[in-house]
Amino acid sequence: MARIAGVDIPRNKKLNIAIRYIYGIGPTNGAEAISRANVNPETRVRDLTEEEIARLREVVEREYLVEGDLRREVQMNIKRLMDIACYRGLRHRRGMPVRGQRTRTNARTRRGRKGQAIGIKKKTKK
Repeated sequence: MARIAGVDIPRNKKLNIAIRYIYGIGPTNGAEAISRANVNPETRVRDLTEEEIARLREVVEREYLVEGDLRREVQMNIKRLMDIACYRGLRHRRGMPVRGQRTRTNARTRRGRKGQAIGIKKKTKK
């Protein structure tokens, strides 16, 4: 099993898909890292040699901010917004959508379910 940036990438997937399991590496950064490491993106991870894995690991760790460092930076950015009390920081603090989405309807994943709607009850005859 190949271990890059502290993540075990899946063995049975092609390299250009498997590298995306690393936090901070998506399609574009993944393709760029693979080409810089001079590895064929269509090979399966299980078929990579130790030398290719080492080259890829070295490129990812040298040129990209990934995993723990990237998560820490994102959290620090959010904390900074909350500390300076800007609009986005207040939205983060309240657990509301940050990027201008409507909240009158929708926004359930961010706001949570306040109360379930109760259906109309049928009146019973006396």
